Amino acid sequence: MGARGGMLAGRARPLVSRAGPRVMVAGLGNYGLWGTRHSVGMAVLDRLARQLAAAESWRADGRCCADVALTAAQGLQLVLLKPRRLMNLNGLSVASAAEIYNLRPADIYLVHDDLDKALGKVAVKLGGSARGHNGVRSCISALQSNEMTRLRVGIGRPEGDVTVSSYVLAPFSAGEQERLEQVLAQAATFLLEHVLQRAPVRDPGDGLT
Repeated sequence: MGARGGMLAGRARPLVSRAGPRVMVAGLGNYGLWGTRHSVGMAVLDRLARQLAAAESWRADGRCCADVALTAAQGLQLVLLKPRRLMNLNGLSVASAAEIYNLRPADIYLVHDDLDKALGKVAVKLGGSARGHNGVRSCISALQSNEMTRLRVGIGRPEGDVTVSSYVLAPFSAGEQERLEQVLAQAATFLLEHVLQRAPVRDPGDGLT
């Protein structure tokens, strides 16, 4: 599925069935900088895909410049998305995928790091401002909406003279790594439970490209 090396011209075959409700979950981060605090949203998506037995389903889709995995849970179609861009351009991938899969901003979850929460703390935020997060700001700009639900994954703040930029772009410390797998599993479970509770009731209908 998907195109490699560029955008597809014209209309393509639908990638998922049109029947039933659909939600997209996007893990924000800097593609290729795996294991850094700023890309923890992508790590949660990888853990969620494993939990849904969809870890082998990731495919590169050039139309939205992202890795995409399609799966389902309790009758809900899930589009899992990891943008293949830098954080401040993630919104371009999210908006393109929303058009491809005929999704409204309210049907989209953004998973991202949060400096204001300690590692291990997660919280859901329903819409609102980007709160200084460049990836969320990019999504709001590209989708022209702030209605997306966000799963905020705590990474804590730097201590001492460490700058925020160097802190978020650095890998998790050895001490953090010991807890990280449990944190990712808990975040993925919490996310899935929330998605299933708030599943849209509409049929996406026509309009897939």
